[in-house]
Amino acid sequence: MKKSDQEINCVDSVKSRITRHRELSSLTDKDFSTDKKFQNQVIKSISSDSRRVNPGAAFFAIPGNRTNGDLHIQEALNRGANVIVSQSDEVSVPHGVARVKVADARKSMAKFTKKFYDSPDESLSLIGITGTNGKTTVSTLTHHLLEEPGCPVGLIGTVQYNLGDRDVPSFKTTPEATDLYPMLKSMLAAGCSSSVMEISSHGIHQSRVNGISLEIAVFTNLTRDHLDYHGSMEQYYQEKRKLFNGMNGPLPKVAVINGDCPYGKRLIQELPPQVQVLTFGFEAGNQFCAKNLTLDAEGSKFVMESPLGNTVVASPLIGRYNVSNVLASFAIMHAMGKSVVESIHKLRSFKGVCGRMESVDRGQPYRVVVDYAHTPDALRNALEMLRECTKGKVRVVFGCGGDRDKGKRLEMTRVACAAADQVWATSDNPRTESIDSIFSDMQKGVCKGSEVYFVEDRRRAIDLALDAASVDDCVLIAGKGHEAYQEVQYTAIPFDDRLVAGGLLDAKVFGG
Repeated sequence: MKKSDQEINCVDSVKSRITRHRELSSLTDKDFSTDKKFQNQVIKSISSDSRRVNPGAAFFAIPGNRTNGDLHIQEALNRGANVIVSQSDEVSVPHGVARVKVADARKSMAKFTKKFYDSPDESLSLIGITGTNGKTTVSTLTHHLLEEPGCPVGLIGTVQYNLGDRDVPSFKTTPEATDLYPMLKSMLAAGCSSSVMEISSHGIHQSRVNGISLEIAVFTNLTRDHLDYHGSMEQYYQEKRKLFNGMNGPLPKVAVINGDCPYGKRLIQELPPQVQVLTFGFEAGNQFCAKNLTLDAEGSKFVMESPLGNTVVASPLIGRYNVSNVLASFAIMHAMGKSVVESIHKLRSFKGVCGRMESVDRGQPYRVVVDYAHTPDALRNALEMLRECTKGKVRVVFGCGGDRDKGKRLEMTRVACAAADQVWATSDNPRTESIDSIFSDMQKGVCKGSEVYFVEDRRRAIDLALDAASVDDCVLIAGKGHEAYQEVQYTAIPFDDRLVAGGLLDAKVFGG
């Protein structure tokens, strides 16, 4: 018997589904070493964070990059945990507490948590969206298109979690299983029949969504990001691919894939034959294809070729890459059996995504835009899009995060120099790394003849860019988008680009 099957059998022994109190009763497989005297512990909750343990909790000791959960077992016991799950042979627990040894604590936690909350993913039409760029826009737009009066739709993503009857601030793009499944359960209780969620490569690799049932899996694109974590583009791709080939959980019924992206083309060739494919993009042969684009500062207009024929689409979202995001959402709606024609009409009322090409307007004679672009490809797309709809100069403020992929710092600086008229390089979540070290890597990408200023203080950099702007110019403040903080030495310091820019503009005097 495979270890994963044993873990599933162990999870299947969870009883008492009427209440939230569950009984762990049959941990007897060879992968689980527990004293039989403690088999009938009543489990009231599950946690991998010892600080969140309550009496009656099962504590999963997860190995991590910064610490190991085994080091926090005593705290979990002090807080009342009655079951300890670990990969280690060296764990000892007091009388009255069950100890469970597993081969992979993260996968075990995901599978156990799913069963503990009655597998809510299997009762929802769940749409999982992955890719380097576009996840948040596609998920938020799809949520907007799916929602109808009296028919709430769930949403889990970078900006917020919508549980059907309330919004909750997002704390992680793809939450841990112990947070994810309670949220899915809450969506069902609120009357949701479907939900949209962003799925990050970290979330896949760390088994946060291991075993989850997706009706539709979506691949937006793959460009350089997170190589500090994954090591290579190949490994980055392999993590994404798990959502589509059965390595993460059940096969999706439909895969919606960017047919223009080289990795998307490869993914299509590597899909199991039983997965239906819908492609989107600008190249001929995509099932949802955009032709005859007109792009301006008010949005875009194009002809969409699809299985439904040719249709004119007017979108309030600006930029070519947002046309791709709209096509992805329409393909999802088609896969869900929803009316694409109605979606085209509903698109016009979409107000956009917080921190994605979000304008800051205080009556100034130039445009100020805040965007989440924090990868070379996303920054290039944002600047090229703004260039297309800006009469004057395009100026950009951006930074590169600390303790992350150092290789993309040079690339992002090259992109900024090539696509903008004036550049302010500054801090962006330096974390534990010195700004001098980050700037040193960024300076390697400065192009000859470019006007680039390195300013450590982000507020000062934004202020200088606003002062330099003239009538009909555009200032892009890139990298943080909706984020309301800066990460410095494990501390979140309040900093919101939108509020900072607005405050600086309020203090300036513009001629009437």
